Amino acid sequence: MTTETVATDAGDARITWHEAKRARLVLAVGHGAGGGIEARDLQALAGTLPGHGVTVALVEQPWRVAGKKVAPAPKTLDTGWRGVWPALAKPGLPVISGGRSAGARVACRTAAELGAHAVLALSFPLHPPGRPEKSRAQELLGAGVPTLVVQGGNDPFGRPEEFPDGSYELIEVPYGDHGFAVPKRAGTTQERALEIITDGVAGWVAALG
Repeated sequence: MTTETVATDAGDARITWHEAKRARLVLAVGHGAGGGIEARDLQALAGTLPGHGVTVALVEQPWRVAGKKVAPAPKTLDTGWRGVWPALAKPGLPVISGGRSAGARVACRTAAELGAHAVLALSFPLHPPGRPEKSRAQELLGAGVPTLVVQGGNDPFGRPEEFPDGSYELIEVPYGDHGFAVPKRAGTTQERALEIITDGVAGWVAALG
């Protein structure tokens, strides 16, 4: 594991690299607006996918690196992601643009212009909680590249059955909330929820070619 600071027009970002020995792809994953790269799903992917030939780059947006507690506007998040992209592409491998929550929106909005190989959208915030009329579906549908959504079954930002038809794939994490936490009464375990995520992403990546 190595870290790299990258200057962007939105400030300094930071990449934590989890490298595969014989990498064929890079999966770059950004965090959400309410947390950082310590999120359980991001850490699970970083711990698992290098064993499948995928280097995982966990990207901290400039606002997090600067110690701020509130995420900036979407336009500024996109600026930070664009600024990090050359470093992500430097290994010369196809790059999957990914993120959780707000980071998933960034990945979808910028995928086509940056030449992303595909998009991984973890806990895509389809709408604000309780406001289904405020749909962000067009960001997801407009990604323009192969896309995988991984969504908790009880995500208040959009349950799997709320998602519109489209050319993307969707994996449901049963009982999972927006952070993929599962309640004890669910009859499953947190470990199993994370396995669904890592196994699903690994299988999808393998099928991308």
